[in-house]
Amino acid sequence: MLEAQLDDGAIPWFEGGPWDPWNHGECVMALGVAGEWSAVRAGLDCLAERQGPDGAWLGEYGNMLPMADRLHMAREPAPVFRDTNFAAYCAVVLWHAWRLSGDLQLVRRHWPMVARAIDFVVAQQHGPGDISWCGEAHGGEADDAVRAGCGSIHKSLDCALRLARLMEEPRPAWARARQALAHALRERPERFDRTTDRSAFAMDWYYPVLGGAISGPAARARIEAGWAAFVEPGVGCRCVKDQPWATVAETCELALTLISLGRRSEAADLLAWQDAHRDASGAYWMGWQFAEGIIWPEERPTWTQAAAILAHDALYDLSSAADVLVAHR
Repeated sequence: MLEAQLDDGAIPWFEGGPWDPWNHGECVMALGVAGEWSAVRAGLDCLAERQGPDGAWLGEYGNMLPMADRLHMAREPAPVFRDTNFAAYCAVVLWHAWRLSGDLQLVRRHWPMVARAIDFVVAQQHGPGDISWCGEAHGGEADDAVRAGCGSIHKSLDCALRLARLMEEPRPAWARARQALAHALRERPERFDRTTDRSAFAMDWYYPVLGGAISGPAARARIEAGWAAFVEPGVGCRCVKDQPWATVAETCELALTLISLGRRSEAADLLAWQDAHRDASGAYWMGWQFAEGIIWPEERPTWTQAAAILAHDALYDLSSAADVLVAHR
């Protein structure tokens, strides 16, 4: 991550690769756990500088990049959108930095950025509670809500409300938006996947739990219901349930989900399986194609390293922010 960070503080997926504020923020959080505070401050300043006047960011969708060859992703511009989940995540990043540092000046410096971002996100919410996946689609034919993104936004709204209390600037509209979003994720399935069925993706399975919108017995039931479809024993979490491809990042996020449910032993097993997917330097490969028995693709994204650091932090309580991603109200 440090090697990939650019002069303006941006952390792309890899050298010459795409940038988006969510994965950038995940890297900033991991660098904070590692004590790299110069890089953390540069990363937060980068977010502030790149934020648009409407509170959103133009984030590149790296998952839409073609493959340059069978094993490597293309190094070319990716499509850009004002993604609502991307925008909201800065609240998690800043709350995490506060929990690590106790630096109130740092929070005050970046609180306006968070406030603008959350206002943008809440403006994309529909009456039933779901939030459009991006500003460009809101109200149009491509309008839709994504369970994974909305699950993450639920967590971001939680952190934003915590920051608002810290700044003594109540945001009751944000609290109402969070409550409505949780209700939609629990009770209004018809509001999601209106244009595309994403139920085969692991993130749509576990993120409503990881983000805290679904909890208690319902959360445990949801994870149990999808376990056999998404978890390849000894390997990790499949990205898509009908594809023989497990990714380190999704496995680490599933581990975080299990930790949030008190299932720490199973989370430890998932993380231990990922040791087989590291290079000689200790960096994690993006994923493992277990039908062919090959690393695929041969990429080591910065956010994969970040997910691993944050999952191990949560499991072993390595930092003062270890519970940020796994403790819910």
